[in-house]
Amino acid sequence: MSIYTRLQELNIALPATAAPAASYVMHAQTGNTVFLSGHIAKKEGKPWTGRLGGDMETEEGALAARAVGIDLIATLEAACGGDLNRVRRIVKLTSMVNSAASFTEQHLVTNGASDLFAQVFGTQGKHARSAFGVAQLPLGTCLEIELVAEVD
Repeated sequence: MSIYTRLQELNIALPATAAPAASYVMHAQTGNTVFLSGHIAKKEGKPWTGRLGGDMETEEGALAARAVGIDLIATLEAACGGDLNRVRRIVKLTSMVNSAASFTEQHLVTNGASDLFAQVFGTQGKHARSAFGVAQLPLGTCLEIELVAEVD
């Protein structure tokens, strides 16, 4: 099944590719491996701010992670020359969660993105992952995720 059919079935419209906020590129490729720069959580086009275990609960964080996942897919599409069917495997996600010192559910927050990739890419969407808490993220966002993928 086409990745685009799955996106349509999930009612996901890919947004415009994000622009870098500083001195970096949104993706870089070496061989068949594509590295996507960290994408911050956005809500209604603006940084989704908050601290998990402070003013945000795990469930809202998972929604933010899903939103980041959609943005990552849009950037991955650009990295693939406009064809997501070139994606062979989502290899690794690294998730940084803006967390209160006592918050320990970073892994559950990150499931919002991980589950999305499995829904969209099937078994090729299952990936290795790191999820950890940080004291702060750019613009006060609640979450930042980077991705590594294998492409044709």
